Amino acid sequence: MNTLTDRYLAATLRSVPTQRRNEIANELRASIEDMIEDRAGGGQDTTTAEREVLTELGNPDLLAAQYADRRLQLIGPTYYLVWLRLLKLLLSFIPALVGTIVAIVDVAEGKGFGAIGTGIVVALHVTVHIAFWLTLTFALIERSQPTMDLPGWTVDQLPDVPVHKDVSLVDTIASVAMLVLTIGYLPFQHYQSWVHGNDGDNIPILDPALWSFWLPALIVVLVATVIFEIVKYRIGRWNWALFGTKALLNLAFTVPVLWLALSDRLLNPALAERLSWLAETDNRNTLGAFIAVGVAVVLIWDLIDTAIKTRRQTA
Repeated sequence: MNTLTDRYLAATLRSVPTQRRNEIANELRASIEDMIEDRAGGGQDTTTAEREVLTELGNPDLLAAQYADRRLQLIGPTYYLVWLRLLKLLLSFIPALVGTIVAIVDVAEGKGFGAIGTGIVVALHVTVHIAFWLTLTFALIERSQPTMDLPGWTVDQLPDVPVHKDVSLVDTIASVAMLVLTIGYLPFQHYQSWVHGNDGDNIPILDPALWSFWLPALIVVLVATVIFEIVKYRIGRWNWALFGTKALLNLAFTVPVLWLALSDRLLNPALAERLSWLAETDNRNTLGAFIAVGVAVVLIWDLIDTAIKTRRQTA
């Protein structure tokens, strides 16, 4: 269980420059321990002494600003931390919620994948409006009520020490997003691609015959990979079991794509109607070879990178 001192240090260090965190952590911990020891030497209970020392040190965000020599401005020191905390809270879910609702409504109205762009634009607009109106509100409050009493900070507000993960949330979100886009593109290109016939009809990029087995199979592999990425994040670090699973999923996707590309079964034969250079067998074979080489390079690079991470995190 994290002590109050650990939680106080974590809350302070999250807002100081990375290069100074170790120095500040050692200095601040030593100061806190000395102050607690002094009080305990006078007969005070250690737990009580720790709470009183941390209470005297005050809000860790204010202390972090002093260590970083950073002024709390824009709104003013009286309301700055309240404004910042509320701004982070509102931006953490409202723009995404509104954007998602708008996208769902547009999809229901038949706008297809274009609804995603609309949802993102709406989410950005909501973000700007929240930031502007909240800042304006606090600016007016500061000028009309400059001496308003705010609830005092207590050690009970300290967050728990965050659990360190070797697998970052940002990387996981990026990987899952790319996989979801790939899964979505496979059926999307069948109905809407950048190639159209002379009569204006859509020409899928991938051979429609692949829907009899290969494309559904590849989608299953991609869905399994999404689940794998989530499980990997929950575990928090690479291990050799995860590496083996990742390698199998990569091979399950890459080997069929390689075979289809090299055997001229990946791309839609109808593309030759609009792209005359694809009508020649040599050109199709060359394009298939390029696709195969690209997929193989990505596979090898990913396996090497994953193996290095696994070895480093299991050492």
